[in-house]
Amino acid sequence: MRLTLLAIPLFLAGCGGAVPAGQADSADAGDGRIECRPEGAAEFAPVCLLERAGETLTLRKPDGGFRRLIVTTDGRGVVAADGAEPARVRVIGEGRIEVTIGGDAFRLPATVRAP
Repeated sequence: MRLTLLAIPLFLAGCGGAVPAGQADSADAGDGRIECRPEGAAEFAPVCLLERAGETLTLRKPDGGFRRLIVTTDGRGVVAADGAEPARVRVIGEGRIEVTIGGDAFRLPATVRAP
């Protein structure tokens, strides 16, 4: 299975994926917010910000901390840009992946292609 992270945050404008009313991820609205579960949080909430500069994604947490990822073209989706902790990526639904680094987890839109 190949993962391709779409251009974020304005990439969903042309997508026709159906999202149940009231459950759209804030990144879908183009405001840069994504669902995350920072270390110590019990549940996911749209409280993190996503910034993109070329192939580098910066995921900003509410406490001011951040994680940086690099978008890959080899099917992995994203990898940690720095730090000692690797990014673990899993598909959580059509058009969505969950990236976990240490105790932080982030839900990102993505395109999943069959091998």
